[in-house]
Amino acid sequence: MEWYLKVLRNYVGFSGRARRTEFWMFTLFNMVASIITQLIDRIFGWEDWSAYAGPVTTLYFLAVLLPTLAVTVRRLHDTNRSGWWILLGLVPLVGFIVLIVFYAQAGNVGTNTYGPDPKDAGSYTGAEAPAAA
Repeated sequence: MEWYLKVLRNYVGFSGRARRTEFWMFTLFNMVASIITQLIDRIFGWEDWSAYAGPVTTLYFLAVLLPTLAVTVRRLHDTNRSGWWILLGLVPLVGFIVLIVFYAQAGNVGTNTYGPDPKDAGSYTGAEAPAAA
């Protein structure tokens, strides 16, 4: 949960780098929260089949859109790639698969074009590095 909250606190931070753990833990909690919002919409009968999302799910999606984009760009930065690579996701199927590979790759060791290594203990100021989840 610490990783999820860390991303939400840095919701418009497109610069810097994000570790694999930060990205994947945020993705996991985001998926769980999305399922919960869909269940709430279904329980209360708010699910609109024409739009595939009810009001709770739509509000949640809008609330986490910027944090999701920001952590994704920072994850690409950790592999020394520009954030513009996120547009590869617009290519059907192949783009998604290539992005998953990029997200799963280990980040560059040491400082790269986008900043210091987030795994390096010296690059954190205490409050930035969440406790082990």
